[in-house]
Amino acid sequence: MRTPQDRIRHAISFEIVGILLIVPPGAVGFGMHAKDIGVVAIIGSVLATLWNYLYTLMFDHALKRLKGRVQKTGAERVLHALLFEAGLLVVTLPLFALFLGISLWQALIMDIAFVVFFLVYAFVFNWVYDLLYPVSE
Repeated sequence: MRTPQDRIRHAISFEIVGILLIVPPGAVGFGMHAKDIGVVAIIGSVLATLWNYLYTLMFDHALKRLKGRVQKTGAERVLHALLFEAGLLVVTLPLFALFLGISLWQALIMDIAFVVFFLVYAFVFNWVYDLLYPVSE
């Protein structure tokens, strides 16, 4: 099991490395200034971190009440991930559109690109993190 300090290191390093990796291609891919993409990435990162904590807490409480457990099956993990992204989208979509001065449709395309990037990135990051900082049993 990971220690609280290790979990904090993991969360902070995940967000910092993710922001550093997403800003340059995001700026080029969407034809915007890196500063603007950086601000959006930082805001998105903070919101995602806060939402992750709150949402997972609510999901676990609901699962405990409905199923009598908090351990998730494969299908429940998929549902958890989809509802997490949908909830985050509700908050970030209007913020991205407003801050960047783009349409909701353009913000949705940007958000989808971020989600795809972070799905791949999370897989690779967590694999490398586990190699660098193995879990002690």
